[in-house]
Amino acid sequence: MAPLVSLFVLLLTASLAESKTYWADVASLKEFKNSVDAKSMTPGSCLSSWDFSVDPCDSLSGETFTCGFRCDTIVSGSGRVTELILDAAGYSGSLSSVSFNFPYLQTLKLSDNHFSGPLPNSLSNLTRLTTLFLSGNSFSGSIPASLGSMPLLEDLLLDNNNLNGSVPTSFNNLSSLKRLELQLNNISGHFPDLTSLKNLNYLDVSDNRISGSIPSSLPGSIVQISMRNNLMEGTIPERFRNLTSLEVIDLSNNKLSGSVPSFIFTHQALQQLTLSFNGFTSLDSPYYSPSGLPSELISVDLSNNKIRGPLPLFMGLLPKLSALSLENNSFFGMIPTQYVWKTVSPGSGFVGFQRLLLSGNFLFGVVPGPLMALKAGSANVQLAGNCFSWCPATLFFCQGHEQRSVRECRKFRRVIP
Repeated sequence: MAPLVSLFVLLLTASLAESKTYWADVASLKEFKNSVDAKSMTPGSCLSSWDFSVDPCDSLSGETFTCGFRCDTIVSGSGRVTELILDAAGYSGSLSSVSFNFPYLQTLKLSDNHFSGPLPNSLSNLTRLTTLFLSGNSFSGSIPASLGSMPLLEDLLLDNNNLNGSVPTSFNNLSSLKRLELQLNNISGHFPDLTSLKNLNYLDVSDNRISGSIPSSLPGSIVQISMRNNLMEGTIPERFRNLTSLEVIDLSNNKLSGSVPSFIFTHQALQQLTLSFNGFTSLDSPYYSPSGLPSELISVDLSNNKIRGPLPLFMGLLPKLSALSLENNSFFGMIPTQYVWKTVSPGSGFVGFQRLLLSGNFLFGVVPGPLMALKAGSANVQLAGNCFSWCPATLFFCQGHEQRSVRECRKFRRVIP
């Protein structure tokens, strides 16, 4: 009897080693393939190789049937689909009726295809999902509120689609979320409270039609906020002062107004501030001494606003600032000495201006001598379209637009000579 028992054990072990795919995963793979337009499955593509003549997760079949997805033997004797990746494959069709019954799926990437129609509510079945990339398709309709019931989701990319409606308030339940990208859609309405997303690092909802004020209820973990090209109003929330990890703010091309608050220029982590193409009318100056300011700012863009007044002296005292754009506002007066020396000869511990854009204002007087000695290519300096008494186009920083007429300059401010 012993030889028969040994043979039985050997056969049983071999059977378990085959890792047959869980039946529900096979059914879901078939359903997914059937939802894709057959005309978009070119010969040799991953989906065209899914003929189901062999077991998808059979460990004995090598790579015969693993194109586009990955299987793991999570349960002894059963292969489970854990990754489905078909980026940039040119596939089209609607996925709205796909059940997505992959209980162990962790990664789903279908970006840069031509899928259309509404996002399927069944995506919420993927309770183990950590990565969902659906960027660069033609999905339409509203974002399903059911997506907010995916507790392990870390990266959610729905950008570059035709989605509309508002951002679901249920997103506040995505407690593991680190990255949220919704840019380049038709999303509207007010932005919801995301305070509970304690792990969120990156938020991009640019190029939509989101209205209301800039959300003040963001988690302290946030590193980058991009909300450019929307319909946001108001100003920068005071609570941004407490976002101690925040390094990048891009709120350009909105309807922001009032004064830019002083704390933003001495924020302990902020490196890049972009507020161009808004309606700001003034800057609140932080307290400063001639020795400089505590600031991590490297780039500041306040161009194309309605800011009026002398050029802010403190900008020339930001030790790491190398790019400053104040063009197309209503600044007047002379160029501060701090700007000149930061451009031509920065001191010890100070980074020089590599980009200083001051065109399209009402600056007057003479161009400072040290700037006149600058050679093209040494720094990107722009002074065109101001009220300088002499700034010929032969000088590289005066090119682009002529200086304003005397009449226009004096109409703006009588003291301009």
